[in-house]
Amino acid sequence: MKSRFLAFKPSGTRVQVVEAGKGRDLLYLHGAGGHMPNDPLIAALATRYRVVAPLLPGYGQSTGEDGLRDMLDVTLHALDVLEALDLKKPIVVGHSMGGMIAAEMAAIARTEVTKLCLLAPAGLWLDDHPVADIFSKLPYELPGLLFHDGEAGGKLLTPGGNMDDPEFLKEFLVMNARRLGMAGKLLFPIPDRGLAQRLHRVSAKTLVVWGREDVLIPPVYGDAFKRAISKSKLVRIAKAGHAVGQEKPAAVLKAIKDFF
Repeated sequence: MKSRFLAFKPSGTRVQVVEAGKGRDLLYLHGAGGHMPNDPLIAALATRYRVVAPLLPGYGQSTGEDGLRDMLDVTLHALDVLEALDLKKPIVVGHSMGGMIAAEMAAIARTEVTKLCLLAPAGLWLDDHPVADIFSKLPYELPGLLFHDGEAGGKLLTPGGNMDDPEFLKEFLVMNARRLGMAGKLLFPIPDRGLAQRLHRVSAKTLVVWGREDVLIPPVYGDAFKRAISKSKLVRIAKAGHAVGQEKPAAVLKAIKDFF
């Protein structure tokens, strides 16, 4: 994987872009946790596609988060990034918060996003099936919330690190605070920013993928997205939690290949 940077005027926003692989263009939008170290999903997708994965301001070395106030700002920012990248009819893939952003992009810019893959997207709220509050969780609780296999998930989240090490924990908390500060604008206290009223506008061919054991955003939300988007298909992946792409990267790659 390699990184490059985009600069935007007049805001001064600087966006870090991770790239890997060759082939058809695929734009990947990360979730609230950002890219995982040596991200298994990006690595899997790069075996078939040219993966272009920008980091949202507040993540990695991207800057400009103070200028993004709400969902509309973030969506327009993502569309500006898409335009600057000059990709050729990419498949737009978004996970969780990134799926929420990708869905908003497809609803607003219907001719720009024609192939869409949503991996356990955020953005809806069902009173009978509340979404877990990640902002109230301690670091050691995250693997069990994000992965079906919490032990393996913990190793993916903190490769070479140990949450019991005070120095590692301090570094993790500082990085996480910056990321969640940005994510909170979209997800806190609940991730309902009106997406339900706009999903009918999505005309892209859409694949919705959910882990059957997702405890962060229950799998019933997959049915809600499927009902709301006309040209959509729902695929459920067994023995996978919310981080379905990182936990079962080969299965997600196959679902994308088969659908598009």
